[in-house]
Amino acid sequence: MIGLISATAAGAAARDRLAAAWPERTRVYDGPVADAVRRAFAECEQLVCFLATGAVVRLVAPLLGDKTSDPGVVCVDEGGRFAVPVLGGHGGGANDLAAEVGEVLGAVPVVTTATDAVGLAGLDTLGLPVEGAVAAVSRALLDGEPVALEAEVAWPLPPLPVAEQGGAYTIRVTDRAVAAGEREVLLRPPTLVVGVGASKGAPVDEVLTLVEGALAEAGLSVRSLAELATVDAKAGEPGIVEAAERLGVPLVTYPAGELAAVEVPNPSDAPLAAVGTPSVAEAAALARGGELLVPKRKSERADGSPAMATCAVVRRPGRGRLAVVGLGPGARDLLTPRAKAELRRASVLVGLDQYVDQIRDLLRPGTRVLESGLGAEEERARTAVAEARRGQAVALIGSGDAGVYAMASPALAEASDDIDVIGVPGVTAALAAGAILGAPLGHDHVSISLSDLHTPWEVIERRVRAAAEADLVVTFYNPRSRGRDWQLPKALAILAEHREPATPVGVVRNASRPDESSRVTTLGGLDPATVDMMTVVTVGNTATRTIAGRMVTPRGYRWQTTQEEAR
Repeated sequence: MIGLISATAAGAAARDRLAAAWPERTRVYDGPVADAVRRAFAECEQLVCFLATGAVVRLVAPLLGDKTSDPGVVCVDEGGRFAVPVLGGHGGGANDLAAEVGEVLGAVPVVTTATDAVGLAGLDTLGLPVEGAVAAVSRALLDGEPVALEAEVAWPLPPLPVAEQGGAYTIRVTDRAVAAGEREVLLRPPTLVVGVGASKGAPVDEVLTLVEGALAEAGLSVRSLAELATVDAKAGEPGIVEAAERLGVPLVTYPAGELAAVEVPNPSDAPLAAVGTPSVAEAAALARGGELLVPKRKSERADGSPAMATCAVVRRPGRGRLAVVGLGPGARDLLTPRAKAELRRASVLVGLDQYVDQIRDLLRPGTRVLESGLGAEEERARTAVAEARRGQAVALIGSGDAGVYAMASPALAEASDDIDVIGVPGVTAALAAGAILGAPLGHDHVSISLSDLHTPWEVIERRVRAAAEADLVVTFYNPRSRGRDWQLPKALAILAEHREPATPVGVVRNASRPDESSRVTTLGGLDPATVDMMTVVTVGNTATRTIAGRMVTPRGYRWQTTQEEAR
């Protein structure tokens, strides 16, 4: 919850705008300001104070406890011009909150945290447990000193400007129970899965002691524990449920039939008779693959009575991450916030050179850029998937929406289920052009590429003819190039068999870019020679009209009938 505090009418007005935008996330604290700040500080994860920065500093100073638990605090001036994180920039999320406040209020985030100021990913913001000399290693990164990255286990980290060979400082990605050196930071990825079996009524302390003991004896860190796993029949076993809660990890369960199909080194008749699978601990730990580090072991009881719990430990490899990102039609303000976030998260960027140039300034220091020229789509897709399989966080970029005549199709055709794939939608050329032209896509419409590099012309022609017969608005991508100058006239001729010469046609070149141009003409008046590959051509249907110079396709034919009767 975000606590909102203000002292004046102007501050309250800005406060109320934020509260209206985030009704489920915010709570307004009224009353004397000092009391309101104290209550909000104790009850909320974050605070936004519409007060002078000095006043906020004095009010929160007596309340400070520990940087890992104090809420993030953002100070906003009464005019809503600036949003200043004053506490918990990283740990409390105040830097990100300031950016969000800025989006709502039109305020400028004033972020002074060193790593954020220069675009570096903070080591304590990576979503992983972190230990060691965070401040010293962060300072070395900021100062450009050589910092080595030692990845004992693969994990898709955001970009870090690390040295290729050695360094006085080290970032180690490990799940082993080792202590950080004087100039070292340990990042603990959640790679470990512990499978657990238990008799009915097994005490939580017995389960917990067994799990922690197995990890410790194997030299593994409990901070890299991702989950406990067991069979469905034990999903409500109190000792297992509470052990997961105390360890702060989810409890994942599997049907007995699924576990019975998992090959394990130590099957047993006892669990087969009890729950229907010859293995619970080992099979549950191995259910999603991985390396068995600790085979099944039983708990030990002080009184010598039979063990009531078993466990096994597996290391799952970190899954690479492939984000397929649509950059939109070109204008920076049409690049979505989600796309920007994925570009900053990726340690490897793969894309067409001219698209890379559009967003190069958004990349974090240390991002490895793999760019290539026109005509290498399949190669870029293979490269992006291969990098993700190496455990990297990869962004594969395309213009418009990456799923529309762009990189998503070849990438997903190449990818299998061994990596995580995230699609990030973008504003398509058809939508950007449509917004410029008016409302040509107000009813059913279709997009057709006239390029026969990947599709035989016979197939394209059949699709154009079907769209013409179905009276669909048609947007032509890749309409004409120097080497392909006859396809557009042929496609227009097919449409002309079913539509009047006066049918509105919109022509938009470089939609949203500085040299954008557009015009509305007619099916009979369009000169194909004025069209090139940077152009989108939208042909209306029989209901499309030109109104005040804009193309408008009504949402229903009833509207068209009413307009005609009015004439």
